[in-house]
Amino acid sequence: MTALQLPGLPSRRALRRLPVRQVLCLVPLLLVLLVAARHRSVLAEGFGRLRSAEWPWLLAAAGATCLTWVAAAFTRQGAVVERLPRRRLLATQFAAGAANHLLPTGLGASAVNLRFLAVCGVPLARSSAALALYLLAETVGRLTLLAVLFAVFPDALRLGALVPPGATGTLLPTAGAVLLGASGALVCVRRLRGAVSGFLRTALGEARSVHARPARALALWGGSFAFPALQAAGLALVGRALGLPVPPAHMALAYLAATVAVALVPTPGGLGSVDAALVVALVAAGGPAALATAVVLAFRIITVWLPLLPGALTLGALVRLKVI
Repeated sequence: MTALQLPGLPSRRALRRLPVRQVLCLVPLLLVLLVAARHRSVLAEGFGRLRSAEWPWLLAAAGATCLTWVAAAFTRQGAVVERLPRRRLLATQFAAGAANHLLPTGLGASAVNLRFLAVCGVPLARSSAALALYLLAETVGRLTLLAVLFAVFPDALRLGALVPPGATGTLLPTAGAVLLGASGALVCVRRLRGAVSGFLRTALGEARSVHARPARALALWGGSFAFPALQAAGLALVGRALGLPVPPAHMALAYLAATVAVALVPTPGGLGSVDAALVVALVAAGGPAALATAVVLAFRIITVWLPLLPGALTLGALVRLKVI
């Protein structure tokens, strides 16, 4: 039999000739343009705030931001036994940061790193376990730093201001319902129970293998503590550049508390975004509302908007070079 070609439809040979990888390289740039157009008012105000800032402190904040990618690369390397190519790993973390801002939170960076590990020859089950280990280590590092700062500066922050009204009354019931539903699904669905148990076995085996090597364990936990510490230091440096009357340690505490609060107490309508939580946290630490807003805008310009375009270009280059 002879296959019929419908008029108006491309043939299989034509589809194969399409430069799919080249088209994918342009997708990050298009997303950057869309996001920038959507937030053009925020960008204009943020860049305007930078004009009155002290540039040495802003340069230090930019340096701290660059070091966060190095810390992320150390943590990613520490989460796997295989030795990853250093330069490609660092470039992947830079690109993953851009992907994380172009896609829903966490999905972009996870997808980029899973693809990178797959190209490096790490099986999907083990790369997923490494991703879970990375997230666990980063969470432990963030919570530990927050607890230490709270112990040292117990009166630096009013916690009540960080939690939206009524959120505490719904958080525990919601968490309980989610846990109950997940437990019921594990008990009733045999395939799901088998998949979860298999993943846990793989994850525990990967964690044991990593911690059996001191260099890997040091990279994992050193990077997981350095990453949130550098982020908090970046906010404190921007606050210093704009003259926010809050001690740097208190600003770092405000940053950690805001990011943890956003993760634990999501709220509808965008009220639980990091930007809004940071403003509330800085006000709770004793800063004026207007100046706290200026600091957050400038901080987001340095940490998100300035690296976004080069990060998207790096992402496209890595796709073109088949690194991811």
